[in-house]
Amino acid sequence: QVQLVESGGDSVPAGGALRLSCRVSGYSNINFCMGWFRQAPGKEREGVARISSDGTTTYANSVKGRFTISKDSAKNTLFLQTNALKPEDTGMYYCAAAGFSSCRYAPRATDFAYWGQGTQVTVSS
Repeated sequence: QVQLVESGGDSVPAGGALRLSCRVSGYSNINFCMGWFRQAPGKEREGVARISSDGTTTYANSVKGRFTISKDSAKNTLFLQTNALKPEDTGMYYCAAAGFSSCRYAPRATDFAYWGQGTQVTVSS
């Protein structure tokens, strides 16, 4: 059974940085589309960043230039480096895996079959 476990969330002041991790188990590799999503209280879940099996990345406009998605295939781990954090980045961050090698086939959150439990990021002004 595929399991995703996030870690690295914390409370930081505006301008701070965090590195979120997502450990994947139940799969021999992570050569498929994976993504980071976030959800703030009272708001819909939104996509933050995606990475395909070939390393192609995409980002939400709100985080471009500040966040970087990456993966360590040897450790079956997905990362999200978040820099220059803003209060509007506050939310529960989730990692997810889709059953496609390319994220072109997973434009919506509903295209992702496996989800972690989330890690909380709180940015104070």
